[in-house]
Parts: sequence; structure tokens; C-alpha cells
Amino acid sequence: MQIRSGLSGGQYKPLTKGDIARIHEASLKIFAEVGIKVNCPEAMELFREAGAIVDESTNIVKIPRNIVKSLIRKAPSKITLYSRGDDSAYDCEIGGTSVYLGTGGTALNVQDPGSVESRRSELKDVMNMARMVDALDNIHFYMLNVYPNDLSEKNVDVNRFGAALNRTRKHIMGGVYTVKGVKNVIKMAEMIAGSPAKLRKRPFISMVTCMISPFIIDERYGQLAIEVARKGIPLVVPSEPLCGATAPITLAGNLVVLNVDTLAGIMLTQLVNPGTPVLYGCVSSITDLRSMKYLAGAVEMGLLNAGASQLAQSYNIPIYATAGMSDSKVNDAQAGYESALTSLMVALAGGNFIHDAAGFIEFCMTASYDKLVIDNEIIGMVMRAVEGIRVDDETLAFELIKETGPGGHFVSARHTRRHMRSEQYIPQLSNRDERSIWKTGGAKDTHARATEKATQILSEQLKSYIPEDIRKRIHDNIPGIQPFIME
Repeated sequence: MQIRSGLSGGQYKPLTKGDIARIHEASLKIFAEVGIKVNCPEAMELFREAGAIVDESTNIVKIPRNIVKSLIRKAPSKITLYSRGDDSAYDCEIGGTSVYLGTGGTALNVQDPGSVESRRSELKDVMNMARMVDALDNIHFYMLNVYPNDLSEKNVDVNRFGAALNRTRKHIMGGVYTVKGVKNVIKMAEMIAGSPAKLRKRPFISMVTCMISPFIIDERYGQLAIEVARKGIPLVVPSEPLCGATAPITLAGNLVVLNVDTLAGIMLTQLVNPGTPVLYGCVSSITDLRSMKYLAGAVEMGLLNAGASQLAQSYNIPIYATAGMSDSKVNDAQAGYESALTSLMVALAGGNFIHDAAGFIEFCMTASYDKLVIDNEIIGMVMRAVEGIRVDDETLAFELIKETGPGGHFVSARHTRRHMRSEQYIPQLSNRDERSIWKTGGAKDTHARATEKATQILSEQLKSYIPEDIRKRIHDNIPGIQPFIME
């Protein structure tokens, strides 16, 4: 099967150049006139030393526009988030309008294959989700997508990353919860890489901290961002402003809040360690105004993240965007059309690292094994759309058309055989049989076929991608690691 990844998007532009300029100008005015609240003492001191105006009575930091522009320019324009092993097919070279889609996190529940119910997620699910991602070629990376409710917080970081690192070769990104956890995860990754220098040269892990909308660098998340940046590990400091709740009801107003939030996080990383590989982070969406709850499958989420992709491109910074989720509780038509619409919009806008695009239902609270399989199919189709239509002498096929002439056919042409597997997306899950053949095969719908595929993947023998001697070192030297994930 042809793997389509890293293709160039940017065909869809919900914002004009004038729109982008106005959002940028409004953001600079907020930095200078409104300021951001910095509850992390170390972060506040870094901003003060850079020339920002600090009000210690309120923790408000106002940043002149020249400092904002200077710090943003320090962030790299391209980042490679590496896979492991000699095969670079799963490396994510992000920046510009290159497109990759994968899982996201962090759900508290899972839906087992064939089920319509959910249960609390456990560490075994982190491992099994990694196995699924490893087997599904169109899912380009594994962002740790479930929280192990069976562990104490102090052991969450090392076990989530450890379970994933042993079961997939693809790049692993994850949210982090404690400074000690960050240090131990990096120590573990350095063991796997062979040395600290080798990990920095080819980082196969990256991390997520958070901004609090609107305009707050929290003490805990601020310290986590500082620690990751200090270690030189790629990270994203995303923001999740919600229209009508933590941002204005208008999409443009939401994008202003988002822009200030995530640029503040980017600036912090560059104050800690200039040149830190960092992503512009958008998790913007809307709220259900009847209940004020977060909505994951809204078309407006697609618009917001497509617009954010354009903003990131204007700053020449890679983007961590959001798409592909559904508010449906089961894998039905709603789950399909909501996921497909937003994934397509953000991919065509040139979102680089599009997370949450595989496996999420129920307001991003539940990760579904079956939906991973369904979204693998959706992502394959989305990437074919991103690839677009190639027009050159070979694809125009004028000489072949001339030779074949009126009334001829192209079935047996070498040109057809040469291009038939690359020109068209070959479905792995969709059914294109005639009704009689479909009925003979059991008349299975998409969900049933997805359940079969998920069950087949999970029934296969476990693969370990960490060598046995290193697994033993991790077991002996990383506190709190659960033995079964290193088997």
C-alpha cells in the first residue's frame, strides 16, 4: 500500500492575508496593553529579563511588540519528529504546509472492539493503542491518547511513554504531568537512543504542556514547559479557547485569544533555550451554548484549526492542529461525517501535525479501537485529496489518447498498469462489492468490518521495539515502571 504523508496542503484558505494581519495586530496590542498572567515565578523572571513589564501585585506581564517579534523569530521553522529504526517512512518533517495526521490525547475512557459502551482506560490500553497505530499505515504518529486510570499520577509519565515506545516505531508525543516524570521519560528515551546526544539528534519523543485560556501561564504547566525546553526536547504549548466560554463567541475573536496564548508559550520556550523545537498549538473549538460543554465534532472546529494553520504559516512556525473527532457516542454516520469534514479542512489548509484525528468519540472523552481503523481509512482518503491532481505530460496522456482514438479503451494500456495503484486511493476498509457479493460475505457494515480488523491486530503476537537488554536497564533504573509493558 502506498503511504501518503508529508504532502503539501494549503489549498484551503479560510483567512485572507488581510485577516491574518488584523489578527496579528490585535494580538500584539493584547501583549502590550492587556498582558498575560504568569503564575510561574521562573517564567515571570525570564520575561522580566527579556524586557517585559512585570506587575508583581497581579502577575500580569506586558510584552512590547518588538520583544514578541524577536522571540518568535528564534523558533525553528521546520522540525523533524523522528520514528525509530532505519525506516524513515514514518518520520514527520513538519513545517510549511506539510501534512501528517495521527492520534491525540488524553481520553479517560475506551471503547473495546465491537462494543457501544465505554469503560475507564488503563495502562494496557496505552500499550494496545500503540499496537493499533503501529499496524495502521495511514496513522502517521502516536500521540498518547488515553490516561491510565489504574496508576498514581507520579508513575503516569514513564509508563505511558514506556508502553508506547515498546510497541510502536512511530513518533510518540504525549502530555506530561510531573517534572520528575519528564526527567525520567527523557532518561528512558536516552537509554533507547544510545546517548543524550543521539536523542537530541533524532528525537523520537516530544511533549505537550498547556496554556490556560485566556492568557495564563499556569505555575505547574509553566514549570513543565521550562523543563522540557531546557532539555531540548521538541514540545508544543497549545491553547484551547472555546467560543462563548474562554474566548469571544466569534471565530475571529477565538483566533485572537488562541494566537496570544500559544505565542506566549512559544516565547517562553525560546527564553529558556533559544532554538528549542516548538510547535504553534491549537485546540480551539466551540461550546454547546445550551450546556456550555466542549464540542469536538463541530464544523467550526475545522474552520478554527484551518485558520490557525494559516496563522502559524505566517509566523513560519510548525503547527500542532486538531481535527478528526466526533461528539457521537458510537461509530455511526455522525462519527464518520464529523471526523472526515474537520480532518479534510485542516489537512487542506496545511496543518502540519494534526492530532486527535484517529480514534476519538464522545467529546474527546473516549478512545475507540474500532474508530482507529475507520479513521485510518478516512485519513487515507484525506491525504489523497491533499495530494491533488498532478498535471504533466505523463498524466495528461495525450499520446495514449491519440493512439487509442474514438471508441477505444484504456484497460490494457501499460499507462493504466503503471499508474493504477498510485493515482487512486485503494480502500482497506470500505466495501465496493455488488450487493449480492456483500450479502454473501455476511452483509457487514463499516463498524463490523472495523471490529474484525481491530480484533485481528490485537490478537497478533506482541512485538517489542526496545531491545531486551535496554528493557532490563529501564526496568532496573526507571522508578515506577510497570514490568508487563517491558515484556
